[in-house]
Amino acid sequence: MNIHKEGYKSIALGALVFGAVNIIFFYFFSASMPVVSWIVFGVSFIVLLFIISFFRSPKRNFTIAHHQVICPADGKVVVIEEITDTEYFHDKRIQVSIFMSPANVHLNRIPMTGKVTYSQYHKGKYLVAWHPKSSTENERHSVVIKSDNAVILVKQIAGAVAKRIVNYLKVGQFVEQGAEMGFIKFGSRVDVLLPIGTELNVKLNQVVKGGITVLATIDTLVPVAEGEEVEQEY
Repeated sequence: MNIHKEGYKSIALGALVFGAVNIIFFYFFSASMPVVSWIVFGVSFIVLLFIISFFRSPKRNFTIAHHQVICPADGKVVVIEEITDTEYFHDKRIQVSIFMSPANVHLNRIPMTGKVTYSQYHKGKYLVAWHPKSSTENERHSVVIKSDNAVILVKQIAGAVAKRIVNYLKVGQFVEQGAEMGFIKFGSRVDVLLPIGTELNVKLNQVVKGGITVLATIDTLVPVAEGEEVEQEY
């Protein structure tokens, strides 16, 4: 199992706490409370394994298809609805939201090959990731990717537990489908905004895998609007 670089510090800190706690318990309490010492060891070891597994980066055979949008994250599809985007497009879009539980892989993948035309971090609240307002009120990072015939917005959203969003993409950068987009630490969600008329390949409550599951087919997408070619960053 490969460990992602974003987990090195967290795992090192977890191992340090694990060692310190168990040294204290076994040195001072093992004689008088051996059962408690072993319980502490077992629980702390499970927590350490969880932290390690959270930052795993499994090897996968990614789906590479320029006429399709691939899921950017592991998890479950919790929202498929038509919304009015107020951040970038300022028109109606189809929103597909993928909820990532703490047990999911949290490395996010680029869903479509193209050029990054927008990258913006937003400070915000830490509502639970499935809250309807989390897409617009929580801490988040939005990226717009433009291909030859489609423009999509991908939004990494923090949740009640997730407190740090990492995004690697910059405006003007050409990105490849399946490459690393970023990382959200300890559970959250990713939204994808697609043009009205997009052919979706996922259903509500479907379990998906980042970089593998096809989210949408872009053969029939609405043509790119002139205003969507503007490159901007704040």
